[in-house]
Amino acid sequence: MSEPAFAHVGALTGDGVRIAAIRPVLLSAPYADPENLEVRVALPTGWRTTGLVEVTLDDGTTGLGEGYLAVFAPQVFVSTVDLLVPYLLGRRAGDLAERYRDMVLVTGYWSLQGAARHVVSAVEAALVDALGKRAGVPAYELLGGRRTDRIRLYASGGDSTSPSAMSAEIAAVAGLGISTFKIRARGHEADKAVWTLEHAAPHGVGIAIDMAQNLDDPGQSAADTLAFLDTVRAGTQRPVHFLEEPLGPAHVHEYPALRRAAGCPVAGGETVTTAQELLGRMAEGCYDMVQPDATVVGGLRQTLAVFAGAAEHGVDAVVHCWGSAVCQAANYHAAFAGGGRLAEWPMPAYPLRSALLVEPFRMETGCLLAPQAPGLGVRLTPETERRYAFRSDAVYRCPATMPPTAPGRWSTG
Repeated sequence: MSEPAFAHVGALTGDGVRIAAIRPVLLSAPYADPENLEVRVALPTGWRTTGLVEVTLDDGTTGLGEGYLAVFAPQVFVSTVDLLVPYLLGRRAGDLAERYRDMVLVTGYWSLQGAARHVVSAVEAALVDALGKRAGVPAYELLGGRRTDRIRLYASGGDSTSPSAMSAEIAAVAGLGISTFKIRARGHEADKAVWTLEHAAPHGVGIAIDMAQNLDDPGQSAADTLAFLDTVRAGTQRPVHFLEEPLGPAHVHEYPALRRAAGCPVAGGETVTTAQELLGRMAEGCYDMVQPDATVVGGLRQTLAVFAGAAEHGVDAVVHCWGSAVCQAANYHAAFAGGGRLAEWPMPAYPLRSALLVEPFRMETGCLLAPQAPGLGVRLTPETERRYAFRSDAVYRCPATMPPTAPGRWSTG
């Protein structure tokens, strides 16, 4: 994969600026509410962790990036950042391609895919943020300039465990002027999907469904997914706007056949850690919507490589962003530079989605407007670090058993 033309940004930032310091930062904050199934199953303390990298340039400018890894393995995140530091200090900050290659060379033998890629993502985003702040321009200007002024948002949440809580989520989505709401419904939750499709429609809100099979192994097959869709369609005539991550890791090869039979757009890719793999999946016909995450796939420039490949293959590129405001900002700036038409807007309450912003994201009639603050528009203060100090009990638990749904809870009768 060739490097993008904007790989060296010295013309805007000055060729001489160098990296003076890098440090990992772990923050923990309350997440969602007790009615959220993800909290009950995976975050029993109700707190969630975010992993940041702070880069300081030799003129004192700082930048922030985020790696999704810290949600699951915070100390692995910290150790990997510390491993990279000696190879980056004193190097030119403006040569993003060279710094990316430095990090890949250090981590490639043992993590060319996987955990280290999240840390590469965080450092690259932090460099982009610092360089944008130094130049006094939004990050997308360092990435070739924005290709759109607004991006339509879909709301993301829908992991409520009761109809009353789901009703409150629907009302909140409608109040934002957003017309698509993505819920979570696993294979045994077709009744929940039917209930939400029916109850969201009077609010002018359509429903997409995240089946969360990227967190399962072997996970659902195409046959399982089609059976789920048949059950949903037997209960309602409301259309599913798109279906996300419906296949488990053992069934990725079934995506092209599923797309042909599903009758709705199929989306995925949020956990894939290289642009090359996502490009390969698109070439094989896996997705109608590919969902790169700049905190996972290697940073903003790698996210833009996915956007370019999506355009070539006739696929919609829709950024995934389920972390803090730093994660959101990195993905949104990449989407503005890549000409994105749709992006995720996370709904569960999480203070780190506001406490780290220089200014709030601007939204108008369900669309995100292009940010104006320099860099990614994020900042980290000593007060924020103290208030949201890392908690060792705020670590995501993956091997957990899903509780059964109470019979009749989601009845539409």
